[in-house]
Amino acid sequence: MSGPATVRVDLAGRAYDIVIGPGLIDRAGELARPAIAGGRAVAITDSQVAPLYGERLKASFARAGLALDLITVPAGEASKEFGAFARLMNDLLDRRPDRRTVLVALGGGVVGDLTGFAASVLLRGVDFIQVPTTLLAQVDSSVGGKTGINTRHGKNLVGAFHQPRLVLADTDALATLPPRELLAGYAEVVKYGLIDDPAFFDWLEAKGAAALAGDADGRVRMIETSCRAKARIVAADERETGDLRALLNLGHTFGHALEAETGFGPELLHGEGVAAGMGLAFDLSARLGLCPAADAARARRHLAAVGLPMRLRAIGGDNSRAWNAARLIDHMRGDKKAVAGKLTFILARGIGRAFVSREVPEDALTALLNEAIAA
Repeated sequence: MSGPATVRVDLAGRAYDIVIGPGLIDRAGELARPAIAGGRAVAITDSQVAPLYGERLKASFARAGLALDLITVPAGEASKEFGAFARLMNDLLDRRPDRRTVLVALGGGVVGDLTGFAASVLLRGVDFIQVPTTLLAQVDSSVGGKTGINTRHGKNLVGAFHQPRLVLADTDALATLPPRELLAGYAEVVKYGLIDDPAFFDWLEAKGAAALAGDADGRVRMIETSCRAKARIVAADERETGDLRALLNLGHTFGHALEAETGFGPELLHGEGVAAGMGLAFDLSARLGLCPAADAARARRHLAAVGLPMRLRAIGGDNSRAWNAARLIDHMRGDKKAVAGKLTFILARGIGRAFVSREVPEDALTALLNEAIAA
């Protein structure tokens, strides 16, 4: 295998690189040094990732002549709540940072969202670097500058757009991921093929299982292709003011409703919700006559084939949850993508032909959800 792949996120005055490949955590200090003018950084990680990579990251920074403090937060979505965020900010301020101090997010999507939001408000804004250690974070949440924390009203409803200075996606970190976490990230990979790259979806049907099983070149390719897709969309619509960046939410209106109903807990991982949501989005598209039924079946078939839960009864591993269509729709009304009370969906005219719709009849949505609950 050749050297790491690099994807440029081309934003005026704030362009940055995503570096993808093996061994990057041990090279992080060397690669990050140009972005740390003050010579000092504070890494934020969680209780699962710290024992695996915390000391290695510190050692790599020391080799580059950089000082690195480490703050560890509890693993899980609870660290994205207001109280946890307040504790983190005080922990950061206890270290007396200055405006040149750089934050480093070492972990998955929770750590990345939390660190990015902290960087956006600490001393009215400092730089930060992403070192994502999950597949989901490497292909989605670490790229594009969306940061945020959760409230009782929903996920990421308090946050900011704050772009990182650098993203280091170490593919070796995927070897320590539980299979379920790896699959949850893979859902976001499939998303890019379903949005506007049918050739990538073809490749995933043929090679995705091998990449999941550990094929190193395949892993770099699927991460690089995903990051190139997201970088292109972010460069064209950084703050989701138009509909282009909204396409990245394929499956998310449904997925966030499923997550809200399960309490954003371990019963349903974010990527699992997105997978089920993409299946529902394609089914809704077919029901409305927008998408060939064969394409909806094909999308579902691939996601199911790799082991992602596509039936609501499969969520949580048992059949005991009493799903309710009206409750799920109510969760959707609180989604930040809703506009003037109208729900926003990403629908599809086929594989690789996604589009934004705010004109979904509620009776069709209710009927779809009732069928999904009964299936």
